[in-house]
Amino acid sequence: MRPDEVSRILNERLAQELLQSSIPVRFAYTALDGSPRVVPLGFHWDGARFVICTIPGAPKVRALKANPEVAMTIDTQSFPPHILLVRGTATLQLVQGVPDEYLTASRKQFAEEEMPAFEAQVRALYDQMVRIDVEPRWAKLIDFETTLPSAVERLMRRKQQASA
Repeated sequence: MRPDEVSRILNERLAQELLQSSIPVRFAYTALDGSPRVVPLGFHWDGARFVICTIPGAPKVRALKANPEVAMTIDTQSFPPHILLVRGTATLQLVQGVPDEYLTASRKQFAEEEMPAFEAQVRALYDQMVRIDVEPRWAKLIDFETTLPSAVERLMRRKQQASA
């Protein structure tokens, strides 16, 4: 997918709502044993990339060093569901202390009055974190009103062609 196509999708109103929501990203990667893994994670969208922070000893860090290809989704539970699908390559950077993006992502989950205590707790706990950046190179937005999963779109086209 061309970068301008990815950008167009991620800048659509619904995609922006999902990117700014408190919904965790479901982050899929390949574990060291070759099996798939999906974990819900807090994230910060900086307008160009997803920023996810974790501890250096997390299994996903070792796995992403071996295979940085990831897939992610942010989706609602309402009907019809709204779904943002993204694929990209993760880059990892060891950071001293707590990255600002980790705290920004955490603000989606905590009331503002709870943030000072949370921030003090994580700053006391984490000497280092790993910043995972994922720059999208493929994206699809599904709202089940104007856009559908690709397989459903193909089925509908075949049905329409067969009835024509």
